[in-house]
Amino acid sequence: MHIALLNQHHHNPDCPATCRHYTFMQELVHRHKLSLVTSDGWRKTRVTYNHFWVPEGVELHECLAPYSNKMGVRKRLKAFAGFAGSAFKKTMQLQKPDVLWAVSTPLSTPWVAAQVSRLRGVPWVFEVQDLWPSFPIQMGAVQNSWLQQRLYTMEQSLYESASHIITLSPDMTAYVASLGIPKEKITTNYNGTDLDLVDAVQEQEVEQLRQKYNLHGKRVVLYAGTFGRANSMPTLMQTIQNMASDPSITFMFTGNGYYEPQLKELAAQTPNLLLLSPQPRPDVFRLFKLADVSLVPFNDLPVLASNSPAKFYDSLACGTPVIVTNPGWTKAFVEKYGCGWYSPAEQPELLAQTLREVLADPQQLQTASANGASIARQLFDRQQLVLQVEEVLEKAVKDAVQYY
Repeated sequence: MHIALLNQHHHNPDCPATCRHYTFMQELVHRHKLSLVTSDGWRKTRVTYNHFWVPEGVELHECLAPYSNKMGVRKRLKAFAGFAGSAFKKTMQLQKPDVLWAVSTPLSTPWVAAQVSRLRGVPWVFEVQDLWPSFPIQMGAVQNSWLQQRLYTMEQSLYESASHIITLSPDMTAYVASLGIPKEKITTNYNGTDLDLVDAVQEQEVEQLRQKYNLHGKRVVLYAGTFGRANSMPTLMQTIQNMASDPSITFMFTGNGYYEPQLKELAAQTPNLLLLSPQPRPDVFRLFKLADVSLVPFNDLPVLASNSPAKFYDSLACGTPVIVTNPGWTKAFVEKYGCGWYSPAEQPELLAQTLREVLADPQQLQTASANGASIARQLFDRQQLVLQVEEVLEKAVKDAVQYY
């Protein structure tokens, strides 16, 4: 089977990113021909150079489309449009694939797949990583009501034209189904994590980090992710300030993004914030192993409750309990499996209170740690999740043969 993957936001393990599709491509290329159509936007984020930019055997078709989390709305739209135009041309020029696999965000990437599918008679599978256009609209990036309606119409048509839809959380699945899409056309496939990287972490490596950052006797609260406008950074910064009088608690942040300047300023003023540079993917797991608890915060917006954040999976797999701030599926998950806690979004006083209570109870932390590590083994292994995606792609090809 020849699979053409369209993904504007490709990373590799040298980057401070989740690398879901890198792992998936590594596995699928053993059995299928893979063509990746992507941008060069994230090459500059590489921290190390220990891995091929794409897995060996994957055919790379790269578009020049700069991108950064720090971009404003107009620059992002320009980047999206630039990639869409270039990706359409490159995908049309590919040796005809058996199936197209398009990853949003943004919505323009699956739109390209839908056009190529129609013109070349190839089935396409829509992987929904974030709910668009709900996300940019609720974030205030798209305020024109006429344009909002056009985007919602576009979203609906893409769901209808796709052979199958993959979502990364149960809440995303429920949303797509609420639009009248048959449930049998939707598969929930968790974002997942790389258990081999979790298992590769050695205890002495964690201890070396503890010594390096003078963390003996400290309780460590980790945030590992984007310092973006959706990630409730002002709430976290206020929480850090509220807890600055407790020298036994250290907040460790690693990442980059829009709020990086403010975080650097806070770290210079506040002794309880340790701000690290972005880490390549293998190194992030050492930080999770070091931490007592990790934070998975988002703004108080309905669309963000459906998110499937990589740090959620990575943390639990490392046996690090999580505190989530949105009343969606992650809240239900941590409560069902006893692997974390919920604190309402954008309420720094309540988050500080939750942290104090959690960190004061070592037995509760130990139990949540064991529960998280156990459920991650059952549900979050990308080596198993990729097999489900492979089944979806193969079924799309089989059904298309019968249709055409």
